[in-house]
Amino acid sequence: MKDMAKYPSVSILGSTGSVGEQAIDVAVQNGIRVNALCANKNAARVEEQARALGARVCAMSDEAAARDLKARLADTDIKVLSGMDGICEMIAMPFDDDEVVVNSVIGEAGLRPTLATLTAGKKLALANKESLVCAGEIVMGLARERGIDILPVDSEHSAIYQCLRSGGKKRIKRILLTASGGPFYGMKREQLANITVERALAHPTWNMGAKITIDSATLMNKGFEVIEAAHLFDVTPDRIEVLVHRESIMHSAVEYIDNSVIAQMSVPDMRLCVQYALTHPDRLDAVIPELDLTRIASLTFAKPDTETFVLLQLALTAIARGGAVPAVLNAANEIAVAAFLDRRIGFTDIFDVVTETVERLTDAKAATTIEDIFAFDAKARALATELLVK
Repeated sequence: MKDMAKYPSVSILGSTGSVGEQAIDVAVQNGIRVNALCANKNAARVEEQARALGARVCAMSDEAAARDLKARLADTDIKVLSGMDGICEMIAMPFDDDEVVVNSVIGEAGLRPTLATLTAGKKLALANKESLVCAGEIVMGLARERGIDILPVDSEHSAIYQCLRSGGKKRIKRILLTASGGPFYGMKREQLANITVERALAHPTWNMGAKITIDSATLMNKGFEVIEAAHLFDVTPDRIEVLVHRESIMHSAVEYIDNSVIAQMSVPDMRLCVQYALTHPDRLDAVIPELDLTRIASLTFAKPDTETFVLLQLALTAIARGGAVPAVLNAANEIAVAAFLDRRIGFTDIFDVVTETVERLTDAKAATTIEDIFAFDAKARALATELLVK
């Protein structure tokens, strides 16, 4: 029988998104208390979640949504906060001594909550890769200062984290970071010119939110994950090899200095990653289906096409330049992807807008502070927006 008293309570940031909903499912299945919820605009869904889970506090980044939620919960004792300051205030609340904050906020908006979590001395289950893309050195430095081990929720980084229990970071030879290849694997640039939003959202394996699904289709997501892995596991990017693995069964692997390769495999389901982050180092009964390798029959691997999907290589360039260049990369990508989803630009225009923004903001490599990073984030968004209408 599970002794849930030994597992921490949680606050879930981005509770209405794909990972957030799965985190709630894991918490409910395992009897883990949910203290607080945070979302952007979907007040109706947060009300449902808060009532069902008995949450004590909710925060909405959108001010109008916060007012709506406050009215919806007026008959309860649930406190409602608003804006980024409200989210950070919620994170700082001392719910208990062993709380985990699950940060599944999408985009650069998740950076301040990550910093607030670490500053509060709370454990961090991180699904917001942009925190490490935009400010990896600052985030990891703060985690070391506070003695906090960041628990990755991305399937690839969770896999690597688990594989590292076999040998440790100092024995790593290579990290093998897997990628599904997205819906357009094998296509060349000319074939991508007329890709529709609907086709780009049809991911072959994972059920994710719209933004990350487009990032997977362009391979930008994998570029972000290389940057994230370099910071999380303290390895240079040249020791991270991306492998296209269409079956999405091996979620990543670590090759050690003795040439042994330890891999983590399972059916593709994010609930496993969330559960491991919440109950680490323990393993609990499965919340996902079991893996039948006889049904899978074969696993395939290939090198990514970085000549067509240029954003993966651009991510390597960004981390090599350092400073705020990865933040510029992320900001430009957020603007371009939003424009594509709004049908204002074409699929391959995402490549061009992001590349030109990074190439033009060359002084970003000199950035060293969090204020610098936010400043270059704003510059990149402004420039990328200008480039949309070229």
